[in-house]
Amino acid sequence: METNRRSFLTIAGLGAFTAACGGAPAEAAQKFPFTLNDAEWRKRLSPAAYRVLRQGATEYAFSSPLNKEHRAGTFTCAGCALPLFSSATKFDSGTGWPSFWQPLPNAVATDADNSLGMRRTEVRCRRCGGHLGHVFDDGPRPTGKRYCMNGVALAFVAKG
Repeated sequence: METNRRSFLTIAGLGAFTAACGGAPAEAAQKFPFTLNDAEWRKRLSPAAYRVLRQGATEYAFSSPLNKEHRAGTFTCAGCALPLFSSATKFDSGTGWPSFWQPLPNAVATDADNSLGMRRTEVRCRRCGGHLGHVFDDGPRPTGKRYCMNGVALAFVAKG
């Protein structure tokens, strides 16, 4: 239990440090179907969403209202509105970020992330390339994955 708490505090601290420093810039060399110039992204997104989606920052743990979103619906990209996760795959990971055990088909792309002195797998929106968060191998069945997403990078559309 102590190791899990220590790991969590380390990761949370690194997340806060990354958020304070602005994070790593999004990979500009890749091409995505939905693109805007920097001024258009800044106009479209809140400052916090811009820092996460376009600069790779991390929001503070437990800061997203989406942590408490339990209605049926779809979590979409806050940048381009692509449906990313079904609410049926959301679970409480205890980490302070909205977590899912599986994305929707063809919704996300992943890249190796070696920042902060550790190896992680970054998760990006497949359509606009926006940084969403990271995926880890400590999630629940049936996938064993934990897609740990920044709430500010997501929007929620309730099932109508």
